[in-house]
Amino acid sequence: MMEVIGFVALATGLIIGLGALGACIGIGIMGSKFLESAARQPELMNELQTKMFLLAGLIDAAFIIGTGIALWFATANPFLAQLASLAK
Repeated sequence: MMEVIGFVALATGLIIGLGALGACIGIGIMGSKFLESAARQPELMNELQTKMFLLAGLIDAAFIIGTGIALWFATANPFLAQLASLAK
């Protein structure tokens, strides 16, 4: 039973860590493409900035949802009751 709790902690760390890594890489690439496109066509900068902030919010929302699910598994794991009943 204790090794299951260790695996839950490992999975929680992986979900949060890989989600943060993906969000950071995504926002970095998006920011570099925004700067590149704004340098090419400065007259579209306001429209591009609006779209960039909308996408940044969506990327962060996906990461925050993943973090919430990971913390839910860490604190109220629904699978532990099933594993306890299988062990009997």
